[in-house]
Amino acid sequence: MLVMRRRAGESFLIGGEIEIEILEVGSTRVKIGIVAPANLAISRKEVALTRSENVTAARSSAPEVISWLSRGLGRQLSKDNRQSIDTGK
Repeated sequence: MLVMRRRAGESFLIGGEIEIEILEVGSTRVKIGIVAPANLAISRKEVALTRSENVTAARSSAPEVISWLSRGLGRQLSKDNRQSIDTGK
C-alpha cells in the first residue's frame, strides 16, 4: 500500500488517466474528487463487498428454500394487507 500526504487542493495521478484530488479535509472525513475515463467503474469498497456477499448468498441457497421463503413472505404480505384494510391505515 502506498501512503502519501496531500492537502486540500492537491492531487495525485494513477497511471496517466486517473486523477484523485483532495477537495476538503474535515476532522473526521476527507472529500475527494476523481477524474477518470467514463468506461471505468468507480464504487465504494463497502458497496462492492455487499454486492459480492449477496451474490454468494443467492448462489448457495437451494431453490426449494427460496420457494419456501417466497411462499411465507407472500402469506405475511397478505396478512399485513388485510390488517391495514381492517384498521383503515
